[in-house]
Amino acid sequence: MVADVEMKDSQAPPPSSTPSILQHLKDIASLIETGAYTKEARRILRAVRLTMMLRRKLRAPVVAAFLAVVLPPGSDAYLRLSSFLPRDDEHDMDVDTTTSAAAQVPTKHSQPEVEIYCYLLVLIFLIDQKRYNEAKACASSSISRLKSINRRTIDVLASRLYSYYSYSYELTNSLAEIRGELLALHRMATLRRDELGQETLLNLLLRNYLHYNLYDQAEKLRSKAPRFEAHSNQQFCRYLFYLGKIRTIQLEYTDAKESLLQAARKAPATAQGFRIQCNKWAVIVRLLLGEIPERTVFMQKGMKKALTPYFELTNAVRVGDLELFRTVADKFADTFGSDRTRNLIVRLRHNVIRTGLRNISISYSRISLTDVAKKLRLDSDNPVADAECIVAKAIQDGAIDATIDHANGCMVSKETGDVYSTNEPQIAFNSRIAFCLNMHNEAVKALSFPRNSRKEKESEEKKQGRQQQEQELAKHIADDDDIDF
Repeated sequence: MVADVEMKDSQAPPPSSTPSILQHLKDIASLIETGAYTKEARRILRAVRLTMMLRRKLRAPVVAAFLAVVLPPGSDAYLRLSSFLPRDDEHDMDVDTTTSAAAQVPTKHSQPEVEIYCYLLVLIFLIDQKRYNEAKACASSSISRLKSINRRTIDVLASRLYSYYSYSYELTNSLAEIRGELLALHRMATLRRDELGQETLLNLLLRNYLHYNLYDQAEKLRSKAPRFEAHSNQQFCRYLFYLGKIRTIQLEYTDAKESLLQAARKAPATAQGFRIQCNKWAVIVRLLLGEIPERTVFMQKGMKKALTPYFELTNAVRVGDLELFRTVADKFADTFGSDRTRNLIVRLRHNVIRTGLRNISISYSRISLTDVAKKLRLDSDNPVADAECIVAKAIQDGAIDATIDHANGCMVSKETGDVYSTNEPQIAFNSRIAFCLNMHNEAVKALSFPRNSRKEKESEEKKQGRQQQEQELAKHIADDDDIDF
């Protein structure tokens, strides 16, 4: 059905395709009414998904006709939403004709779910048409109307409205204006026990804080927000991504790596841009941990071009060439700046120096500090003294196994022993076991189903009956024993 609509849209002018799209919207509205009447949120969720499939085909006449069908003509919602729609001269006749035809259909008082859906539909249409100022006004009106409704069947629509409300302000670079409103909405969702709304608003607040580099405030909010089981996989992936960014800035690289990799793994395959961002940050975190990501990470389908700067950066860190590292950082400075990873790349300079120093200690049993400074390409006023400090710090941290001969100004490397006599294999084996156990626990959680109250009631009745039978049987056995005695 949708394929037929697409073929008609490509071959015929917009007015001929108006009735088919309008009929789809009517069916979606009926689905929402049924879900609201039966209190089934999955029907409303399905209606939202169907709307996302039709959003690219929406036109102003279609949306205006749909509002005339599902909303009372003189209602505040109809007048307010109609004012946001553009009215071009070439489409005025289409709007009037379609609206008059729709007006012949008897309209009833719309349910709150349908009204909120109309707000969502108009908001999506305005954003797709790049009418951002009208979208901001529509989003503000929808949030004001949403505050006065407290029904659990609206939670799915409300979560989408929250997302587009924040997105409309983000498109106009005015996210700071709604921070207080988002906090108030999060408090309202908490009081109403709207867990899906809490989950969505928490992610929007974290995104708001991170947009302005307010990592301390984001961590305070995250740590004090109520904890509950995730209801949306998409929101959970976003939460893991924001958590990974916060942990990275706070120098907690191990936790950041787990969060970022988990977000990239759980994200749907269609979310290509999100997975690319997760992999970019994960590559930086792994480099900061002293790990070198596998080549297959950069060769994933659809990500090779986007991850090319990070592949060259990884190669510079792996080689330990400080000059190559500077060249790559300057070459892709704009890319790193747009990804907000430039400050993290500055931290990598120490890792590059340490990697180069480790390669030198493996290659030479004795080397002068002057040659060390030349090989590391240190650009300072006193490179020999800097090289001595770097070598001493690396020895203290255990990065290299060597000593400094201060009298001769040399670094003396010790012979490399058997790596299996150290704890490194055990540490690597332990990390792999921990990863497998975590994945097993996540799989077990994913297989859990909500409890069936009816089955529980039946099982409890069976349990009581079994206990009563056991008690009667024990009583008979005791009586028989007394007689025998």
